[in-house]
Parts: sequence; structure tokens; C-alpha cells
Amino acid sequence: MISILFIIMNSLRKLIGGRNFATRVPFITKLTSIRQQTLTAGGAKKIDEQHKKGKLTARERIDLLFDKNSFTEYDAFVTHRCYDFGMEKTKIYGDGVITGHGLINGRPCYVFSQDFTVLGGSLSETFAEKMCKVMDMAQLYGIPIIGLNDSGGARIQEGVESLAGYSEVFQRNVDSSGVIPQISLIMGPCAGGAVYSPALTDFIFMVKNSSYMFVTGPDVVKAVLNEDISKEGLGGASTHSQVSGVSHGQYNNDHECLAATRDLFNYLPLSNKEKPPKRPWSQEDEKLQTSQRLLDNIVPDDPNKPYDMKIVLKTICDRSEFFEIAADYAKNLIVGFGCVKGNVCGFLANQPQVLAGCLDKECSMKGARFVRFCDCFNIPMITFEDVPGFLPGKDQEHGGIIKHGAKLLYAYCECTVPKITFITRKAYGGAYCVMASKHIKGDSNYSWPSGEIAVMGAKGACEIIFRKKNIEKEVQKYEDLFANPLKAAERGYIEDIIMPSQTRDIIAKDLELLKNKDRVKPKRKHGNIPL
Repeated sequence: MISILFIIMNSLRKLIGGRNFATRVPFITKLTSIRQQTLTAGGAKKIDEQHKKGKLTARERIDLLFDKNSFTEYDAFVTHRCYDFGMEKTKIYGDGVITGHGLINGRPCYVFSQDFTVLGGSLSETFAEKMCKVMDMAQLYGIPIIGLNDSGGARIQEGVESLAGYSEVFQRNVDSSGVIPQISLIMGPCAGGAVYSPALTDFIFMVKNSSYMFVTGPDVVKAVLNEDISKEGLGGASTHSQVSGVSHGQYNNDHECLAATRDLFNYLPLSNKEKPPKRPWSQEDEKLQTSQRLLDNIVPDDPNKPYDMKIVLKTICDRSEFFEIAADYAKNLIVGFGCVKGNVCGFLANQPQVLAGCLDKECSMKGARFVRFCDCFNIPMITFEDVPGFLPGKDQEHGGIIKHGAKLLYAYCECTVPKITFITRKAYGGAYCVMASKHIKGDSNYSWPSGEIAVMGAKGACEIIFRKKNIEKEVQKYEDLFANPLKAAERGYIEDIIMPSQTRDIIAKDLELLKNKDRVKPKRKHGNIPL
């Protein structure tokens, strides 16, 4: 009997590795200590330095980004494998990046958050592997990914291994493009090769006075070109939000940036296989909506007098909530997200207050990028058109307005989601064609009574047609013929001439009608957009 009991006990010891609970206590104590180390990362001193710069830590950012207690971390115990330059003496668990997933308003999202307190957030081979792991999972499971960037760049001690890591990340950015939404928050330095990962994502947000992006820093610029420029002037949030257009939004601090990201996330589907999220809306909500009659008098009688197109968009959107993208760049074109009776839409509109709403090379690129994003992720496009044409001039022509304008045209022609267009006033020349006209497969096209659809303005047209000085009568005749939308309606180029106050209801009805639209494009590997 004793021998049988001995055999059973011996078998159990083998099954549990020959250890009892008492022998595990030291390991559990060690594990608890290591977990605590991962929470403080680079240590209290480094965390204080981060706070003194007005920056949150990598974990604090994650806590603000996700719903409370929803974050699950991966690979917290990973350390680097480098033994050169004494690196074996500096190993910190997590290796400078926190990865995992959580919920944003109840919907899942993957994240990587670079930790500047650990070796300046520099990217190592294992750092990159952690990022790639969550990027692969996000693509496989059809869930968006958000990158919180705060890094000094490649870890120099690892040489080519860190460069290989960046390349692996870039490949995944491209593989995920158009499959899942990718959002990059620049919350500290982002320099050298590190900038190309955010540049490959869908949206980039930056923080004023604490984040910057550039391929080569001020010291290199000084050495090579003998130009003195600050980090902020070279690649700060204002520079990239107003001048280069690299950033799609700039915010005063980390808190505002993360809150805006949560807001943007609410408009996006999880992947290209899903429809946009349906936002709550009821008849009671509709009763509280801003009166649409405001729109009936918004367009001035004087065709040369501007008005604010943002008022139009906010009046039409549920609760007057419009999330603008790249608000500080190419302000003559407005793009962003809003809802109409709970339906998420992408809005693109000319802004008569800036350059009279003309299309130029900057706004054409801005618009094309936005249209293509909406098309990737099944978000209907609503276009508001008041455009006197493409901006003339040597700078525009030499800057490639033909090529850049063609990008917007290409994007609209390629776009297969529902396209609903409203001409609020001017729709002149090639710009009329580009802005989701009926001729490039616009689904529903309407004009307000103030619409003017023609090759150009009456005065310019008459000067070409009649070639004489006294053309006042001819101008009046031309205006009677073309300074209204009737000719286009007679040809069937617009569905109807509507009162502006009808716009919101028409959008809602057409979205319901077009919800199962399935335009099949010709089979091909891919088109060749004029880049």
C-alpha cells in the first residue's frame, strides 16, 4: 500500500515539474517584482523628466486612450538581445514599447505606445518585433491600430538590426493600408526613418511644443546647408499642420490629442469588411436639431460675397458635430466626418471664405487623400460645391496643379461608395467635373437655387465670345442662361433643384436608398494614380 502511494506521489511530482507550491513562492515574488518594474519602466527620475516637459508617460497615455480597465498588455517581459557596447548591462523589461489591445467606447483597438523613459524610446530588434506582432494581429482580426510615437529613433548600438526592424514595420503599414484604419499620434520626437511609418498611416495627430517630425534634424541642416532652424520650426506640430500638411491635427497637450483620437475613432469602421458604425439617433434628437431653414438664407445674393461653408456642414450634421480633418492646412477645402440621422458620412466642401473656394495643388491632395480613405472604409461621400475653378498662376502651374488636381479627379472617379453632391453656388469649368459630378458616376446630384453651372463666369465668358468692350448686355444674357442650375437640370445632370433646407432630409433618404450600392470596377492589379 505504501509503495502504491509512493508511486502516485512520484507521478504527481513529475506532472507538476517536481515542485510544490512552497518552491514556487520565490518565483512568484520575483515575478511580482518584475511586473512592478514594468510599470515604472525607465524609473521615477525619467518619468519626472517626461512630466516636466509637459508629456505623459506611455502608460498614462494608454490609460487615457482606452476605456477604464479595458487594456490587455502583451510581451511585458521582453528584453533586448544586444550585447555590444555594454548593452547587456542595460536591460529593461518591455524594451521601451508597450503593446496590447483595449476598448474605445466599447469597440476594440490595438495599440503600441513608445516609452521615451527607456533608452529614449529607441527602436531595437525586439522593440520592432513587439510592434509587428500587434500590427499582424490587428490586420488578421480586422481591428484598427493606433501608434503612440515618442522615440529617439533607431537604437544605434544595434546597427542594421534596428533598421531591419523599421523596414518590417513599414511593410505591415502598407499591408494594412485600406484593410484597417491606422492612426498615428506624434507625442514626442519622431526623426529619421521613424517618420515613414506614421506617413504610411491614415491619420497623423501632433502635440504643440512637444512633438516633431523630420527626416534630418536641425544640426544636420546647419552642417549641410548652414541654415539655423529650431526643431519646432523644422518639423513641429504647427509646421506640419499648416505648411507641409503631413499632420491632420495639432493639439495643445497629450490629453487633448488623445481625446480627439477617441472622437475620431467613433466615426470609423473596424475594417474594410464593415460598414461605418451607426450612431444613436431618435425622433426626439431630430426635434432638437438646428433648424434647417437657416440654410435658405446663407448664400449671399452677391455672387462675389463669401459665406462660411462650415456653418452649412455643422447645420446639417447631427448635434452640429463635425470632426474636421487637416483644419489648418489648405483651408480652401474642408474635409471631415459627421453624421446625418445616425449615419456616418465623409464630407468634402469648398470654402468660399478662402481663395474664393478655388481648387489648388494643396487642397487637391488633401481632398484626394480623404476621398480615398472614405472609399477604402465604406464611408459615403457628401460633397458641397462652390468652386469658381482651379487657382490660376505660375506658382500653381510650375507646382504641378495639373498632376495634383488630377489626384482629386482620380479619387472621385475611383470611388465606389455612395456619392451625393450639392451645388450651393458656383460650379465652373473643370472643377465642376472634378467635384463628384454626375459624369464621373455621382449617384445623386442636386443644386440649390443659387447654383451656377457653367464653363466660367459670365464676364470672362463674354469677353472671349464677343471680344469687344461694351459687353454688359451680353453678360446679362449669359447670366440669364447659365447663372442658374436650370440648364443642367434640363439635361439631367442634376436630379433636382432643391431648397437648401431640404438638404439634410435628402441626404438621409438617399443614404437609405444607396446603402446596398455595389459598383464593380474592371479587374486589374491596381490603377496608377498620378502621384
